Amino acid sequence: MNALHKNESLLGTKSKMTAIIREWSITIVLLIIWIVLSFVSPYFLTLNNITNIFLQCANIMMISIGLTFVLITGQIDLTLGSIEALAGTITAIAIVKLGLPFFIAIALAILVGMACGFFSGVLVARFKFPPFIATLGMQGITRGIALILTQGAAILVSTDAFKTLGRGKVFGLLPVPAVIYGIMLILATIVLKYTRFGVNVYAVGSNEQATNFSGINVSWIKIAVFMISGAMSACGGIVMAARLGSGNAAIGDADVMDAIAAVVIGGTSMRGGTGSIRGTFVGVLIIASIRNGLNLLAVGSYWQMVLIGLIIIGAILIDQFSKGEITK
Repeated sequence: MNALHKNESLLGTKSKMTAIIREWSITIVLLIIWIVLSFVSPYFLTLNNITNIFLQCANIMMISIGLTFVLITGQIDLTLGSIEALAGTITAIAIVKLGLPFFIAIALAILVGMACGFFSGVLVARFKFPPFIATLGMQGITRGIALILTQGAAILVSTDAFKTLGRGKVFGLLPVPAVIYGIMLILATIVLKYTRFGVNVYAVGSNEQATNFSGINVSWIKIAVFMISGAMSACGGIVMAARLGSGNAAIGDADVMDAIAAVVIGGTSMRGGTGSIRGTFVGVLIIASIRNGLNLLAVGSYWQMVLIGLIIIGAILIDQFSKGEITK
């Protein structure tokens, strides 16, 4: 009996160690990337450059938070970049052409982002559209509306208070966008880990049919996560507009790819049921650090797209291998 208990104890310890390694492996990868890039470029680990990384990844961080909710339920959202563009242009139009206070303009843009997410969610949950098709259609609609509103031209915003959201610094060091998404990260973590809604999000992704049989409104959960994604994408677009000092319908084209790469690298499965906001945070920093390092090395943007695409494929392959979904 003692030998049996000893073996069970060893197995339990080994299981815990494996879980800890998996949980922190992505953070270790980030540290390794930083160390390598610090040797490749002497400018990488300077305070100014690290601050720039946290600033430059602000919009990707925000849309990735929303995408994490969607992916955990086993869905996908391709509207992220187009909602960014629409929210930024709506904010600029509301401030410049309608003369609204910037905080009302921001609230309006976020509501529009939530509405876009709501329509995507309804198509998926109520009308049984495949998420890829539903959000691809919404992607075209939202981008088209943004282009119609701006006629393809940037709308300059001169309001200093608004531009502070994208360019300001707290205590002259920490970028305001980093403070904003830091608060969002905390709130999203609380929602996913400590609320019934968060438990239901994981349940839908793990086994939708069983969740439905247990009395949980699966359709509402799906609609809600798309609305969260829409709201977070709108926030990303607002911060980007504030940073650029203009609303531009052309922004966000490559952001979907970066966000998917970051969230998957962070441990969220494309098949649903697993994922964390902490992992997404680290995943975004990895993508932002790689892009920053490649820029310091003067690597062209086209090659950066190739690399990010390879990272997405590699991350998904690793996820499938780890779950035994790929066999010989």
